[in-house]
Amino acid sequence: MHLDEIRAYCLALPETTEGFPFGPDPLVFKVGGKMFALMGIDDIPPRVVLKCDPERTVELRERHAAISEGPYFRNLHWNYVMLDGSVPRDLVRSMIDDSYRLVVAKLKKADRERILAALQAR
Repeated sequence: MHLDEIRAYCLALPETTEGFPFGPDPLVFKVGGKMFALMGIDDIPPRVVLKCDPERTVELRERHAAISEGPYFRNLHWNYVMLDGSVPRDLVRSMIDDSYRLVVAKLKKADRERILAALQAR
């Protein structure tokens, strides 16, 4: 996937906002004010950082050389995904969806229910 595809996919998710809270790079996507994706727009190859269930994190890192622990998110809750073409497009989309849902699950009940309803209506 290319950066423009990642951006469009993230922004299509209900109540997603984007911004540059850390300076000119990375581009950060949030839902309910909480980060679910960061996109390194100046990196070559480009990368996206996504929240992940710790059990799935290990599996993904073992199966894909382009999915790894990153220098700023050194734990099992975030994956760096290099967009070098080796990670299938459907898997990247699935990882974005999972990241988004993990963040939504931690929001206040009213926000969570509203966002999940909007997501199901898509």
